[in-house]
Amino acid sequence: MASLSMAPVNIFKHGADEEKAETARLSSFVGAIAIGDLVKSTLGPKGMDKILLSGGKGSTLMVTNDGATILKAIGVDNPAAKVLVDMSKVQDDEVGDGTTSVTVLAAELLREAELLIAKKIHPQTIISGWRKATQLAREALRDAAVDHSNDPARFQEDLLNIARTTLSSKLLTHHKDHFAKLAVNAVMRLKGSGNLEAIHVIKKLGGSLTDSYLDEGFLLDKKIGVNQPKRLENVKILIANTGMDTDKIKIFGSRVRVDSTAKVAEIELAEKEKMKEKVDRILKHGITCFINRQLIYNYPEQLFAQAGVMAIEHADFAGVERLALVTGGEITSTFDHPEMVKLGHCKLIEEVMIGEDMLIHFSGVDMGEACTVVLRGATQQILDEAERSLHDALCVLAQTVKEPRTVYGGGCSEMLMAKVVTDLANRTPGKEAVAMESFAKALMMLPTIIADNAGYDSADLVSQLRAAHQENRSTSGLNMLEGSLGDMAELGVTESFMVKRQMLLSASEAAEMILRVDNIIKAAPRKRVPDHHPC
Repeated sequence: MASLSMAPVNIFKHGADEEKAETARLSSFVGAIAIGDLVKSTLGPKGMDKILLSGGKGSTLMVTNDGATILKAIGVDNPAAKVLVDMSKVQDDEVGDGTTSVTVLAAELLREAELLIAKKIHPQTIISGWRKATQLAREALRDAAVDHSNDPARFQEDLLNIARTTLSSKLLTHHKDHFAKLAVNAVMRLKGSGNLEAIHVIKKLGGSLTDSYLDEGFLLDKKIGVNQPKRLENVKILIANTGMDTDKIKIFGSRVRVDSTAKVAEIELAEKEKMKEKVDRILKHGITCFINRQLIYNYPEQLFAQAGVMAIEHADFAGVERLALVTGGEITSTFDHPEMVKLGHCKLIEEVMIGEDMLIHFSGVDMGEACTVVLRGATQQILDEAERSLHDALCVLAQTVKEPRTVYGGGCSEMLMAKVVTDLANRTPGKEAVAMESFAKALMMLPTIIADNAGYDSADLVSQLRAAHQENRSTSGLNMLEGSLGDMAELGVTESFMVKRQMLLSASEAAEMILRVDNIIKAAPRKRVPDHHPC
């Protein structure tokens, strides 16, 4: 009986897999640390880029150093690695920047935890120490934050500095002054609403990055119909999502027997009449411009031209949605009640030329904050990366307008938090102190990696930085242009308080969650059942 009870009992279905205790924990650590090592070379102003190639026939190429983009593009199988990928995605959605920092910090915390567990310190003890450390680091960050929202000139300078700092680790670093001004002007036009939908980004091949500019209006990358007015003033716009392509016979799945071609002509005429009625119903709205998401065929286009109405077809869904937003109209599908339809308005519609393409320019739209950023560049990859970089800057600036507090970058905030956590560890008795020290070490790894990526002596620089903070020079950070310490307040290396706070909280929560794991259970794969009834 005793021998029977000692036999291992498998309670899972055939094919299910289970990793227990140390094996599960090791698997989690290895996966998470591998993800951190993958993206850490992209951190900081001297970080490197990655080339991402998609498989398959039409393989696409992407060159980027944006942590969230890299992690989204790679398929991971390790559960802990998936947690870090999701966390960087949340960081990107919440604040727009700091995606690499948050992943690297979580990976470094787990690297430290691995060493502590090897010393037989219980995970719950480590978590308890980390929680106290996180709370204190958060308070230190809050105390160090500066708020200039009452002084418009200084706040404007803060926004420019934040934009420059965000862009300095991206492709746009050589033109960061140009793009920082462009991003700040675009966000200031929003008047605090933070609605980034009103900022439209258009990418056009050709020229160089410095040819990019901000247009105070709305640009639509479409063509105006044949023989229709190319310029209109004080325009009433009807934005629609309706089929305007029934001037040809489209009778699907049915048979029509006719005894002569004249009968076919009659059916065609009926279709034409139906379309003419629809166009008449649209014209009853008293509009001068009709924009449709779907195609507009030749016959209705001709009718609009005769009525002197500008018709724009195939404005893709994002374009139509954004147009409705900025012109103050609504997307319509039926036209029986003109009095219930909300039309869009703008002062001027005209064609403009960018590069070799003609675009439609809407100026004086109802939503005054609407604007378009036109990006120019030599290759599609440069344009895509420029758009991602600019998107990060716009997101951070929109967050800063809502939450105007700022902190200093260049490893300054991380060292500040590491200092208070180390002081707490020195005052704390017991094993929790070791966990707090490991938290401080993980925070100090961020300036270390930034210095390593730039090719400087990180051990020397970080020890100098630590000594400076011990002497209460709390604005000291790494000057990556010269490879020395610098005063971040003088250099203008400023970051958003929200980005730093979110980075600290997300990384510590994700690391804590992975550290709690002591079992990984994989479900049995679904069996493929042969299909006995093929169609």
